[in-house]
Amino acid sequence: MKSAVKIMSTTSSTLSLLLFLGTLSHSLPLSTNSRWIVDAASGRRVKLTCVNWPGHLHAMVPEGLHKKPLSHIAASVSSMGFNCVRLTWATYMFTRPYFTNLTVAQSLDRWGLEEARAGLTRNNPGLLGLTLVEAQKAVVSGLGAQKIMVVLDNHVSYPKWCCHGSDGNGFFGDEYFDPGEWLMGLTTVAKLYKDEPTVVAMSMRNEFRGPRQNENDWYQYIEMGSTAIHKESPNVLVIVSGLSFATNLGFLKKKPLALNLTSKLVYEAHWYSFSNPTHKWLFQTNGFCATATQWFTDQSGFLISGPNPVPLFVSEFGVDQRGVNERDNRYLGCLLAHLAESDMDWALWTLQGSYMLREGRVGMEEMYGLLDAEWAHVRDPKMLDKLQLVQQMTQDPNSKHPTLYIMYHPQSGQCARGGKNGIYLSDCRRTSKWSHDRDGSPIRLKGTSRCLTIAGDGLPAILSGNCSSDRSTWGSVSDSKLHMAAKDDQGRYLCLEWSSLNFSAILTKKCLCLGDDLKDAPKCVENPQVQWFKLIPTNEK
Repeated sequence: MKSAVKIMSTTSSTLSLLLFLGTLSHSLPLSTNSRWIVDAASGRRVKLTCVNWPGHLHAMVPEGLHKKPLSHIAASVSSMGFNCVRLTWATYMFTRPYFTNLTVAQSLDRWGLEEARAGLTRNNPGLLGLTLVEAQKAVVSGLGAQKIMVVLDNHVSYPKWCCHGSDGNGFFGDEYFDPGEWLMGLTTVAKLYKDEPTVVAMSMRNEFRGPRQNENDWYQYIEMGSTAIHKESPNVLVIVSGLSFATNLGFLKKKPLALNLTSKLVYEAHWYSFSNPTHKWLFQTNGFCATATQWFTDQSGFLISGPNPVPLFVSEFGVDQRGVNERDNRYLGCLLAHLAESDMDWALWTLQGSYMLREGRVGMEEMYGLLDAEWAHVRDPKMLDKLQLVQQMTQDPNSKHPTLYIMYHPQSGQCARGGKNGIYLSDCRRTSKWSHDRDGSPIRLKGTSRCLTIAGDGLPAILSGNCSSDRSTWGSVSDSKLHMAAKDDQGRYLCLEWSSLNFSAILTKKCLCLGDDLKDAPKCVENPQVQWFKLIPTNEK
């Protein structure tokens, strides 16, 4: 319900206060070490857990500033558990004098956005007289005041909604995408934010796409763009996107990108359910989750493993947060399981509950937005629950602690906690850790001699001192590897299941959508996600 979560309020929205508070923000620069993003000074891992905030549309003013004070929005981002914002921008704002010299008020008036201008007058009056560039800098300072890192993402050249394959913004040489002007924009922005510690990374371009896209031009211009950014601002991370709407970096397997960025290179990828057949998610949920995960790994995820791993930033994923799209709901559980297991950096699409102007519609609501249309409440508080584990760092490259496991239930976003006699789901920030050597071995509660054990079909899972029986011998089954199964006394496989009656209870029941041989059924009308449990490796203390 909307009343369940109310965003933090603020007491001031003046520009001078924001600029002052911005000086109190962190002073990282970030670097890379193998597949990890780290603090350049200490070498400690820094995990980016971001939310997207668009500023690239027609007015070139970050959305929502007409709804709430900037300091309020920044505080709400922090209160929801994010440490980073992927802030989007349009090239023309920095390369075309007409746009560069526009004030916020003039830009809103240009599009006839009277309601948005009135809203800024109420909520952020100090921004109206600033140029668009100055307003963006004020937003960065406001985020820095909350110790929120900023990734500046060059989303488009011509300011408009993104993305279509033929929108003129897709690839080098398109109607609005002049390579020389793009390089000028990257250079200008890198120079502008060179000494701003809040800006930790620059993403060169969002979602290359369209009929012109090709690998030769990609290599040529990506090398030029990354060099331009690094020359002007050597402390920021340089983020590189692939082809086909940021879903394809597979060509790097045969020809790695030749860059000398002194440990500043990060790749990014997007993962949505848009192009997936709905019937596959609905009736072959286990198998299609496995297929989708393997596809992501083949196209982009391979970069975090192998002999020369590099960081991969999943800079966009998201769902309709009303919960009405069942394809989205099942995709999200699959994606979160993979994000949690790999502990990658990420950015959710998206923060905004509505737009000033999008595709000709004033005040259009964004159903993928965390916030409601008035930017007053979280649209679905359950979404924040689902993100709680992936907002944590579970793998530390500097840790000396042994690897244990967190038992994660992606559909609820909760984790299994051991009690006196059994286990139950609870907040992942205060969860138990488990040891598990391999499939076909016990799952033992850390610090005890007790193991996860089947009591019977439909009964709560228990903790038992008998760790050698079949009832305590567990394995990951189904193609998705998201069911945890063991045998009962009759030799039948039962799977862990989140109880629909007691939302914290974990039962053992007949495995959904699996045959007696634990093979996926060719078609299943049930939703197996109530039985999806994933052992997430962690070496955090």
